[in-house]
Amino acid sequence: MTDLDIAEVTHRAGLPASTLRFYEEKGLIASTGRRGLRRQYDPGVLERLALIALGRTAGFSLDEIAHMFAPDGQPRIDRRALSDKADELDRRIRELGVLRDSLRHAAACPAPSHLECPTFRRLIDAAASGGVPAPGRRLPERR
Repeated sequence: MTDLDIAEVTHRAGLPASTLRFYEEKGLIASTGRRGLRRQYDPGVLERLALIALGRTAGFSLDEIAHMFAPDGQPRIDRRALSDKADELDRRIRELGVLRDSLRHAAACPAPSHLECPTFRRLIDAAASGGVPAPGRRLPERR
């Protein structure tokens, strides 16, 4: 199969060229050369980009994802890391479930003011103590 032009890779992977160049700088992907000024990629880059996207969706950092590939470019995924990430996702899902339920309660609460609702007050107290993470922020580990 012939190499893919960067424009074809961006189109098929749904990523901007700047992301491909960034991934190349980080060592996550490699171009096979250039045709004129345009980078060329092996067709296998599409599967690699899909694995990177899956890792990002699961919450792995790019550095963690980089370690999931052997020097020859083949996937070398640590099953323990996958299990640990699944455990982290389970914790986050539980936290988000509590947050969702509290918000639903507050939306339907008969208290005259949200600040008079004990459930909403607990949510505020949790947020004040760092117990309700902002989007993208992880809760500290509970031991």
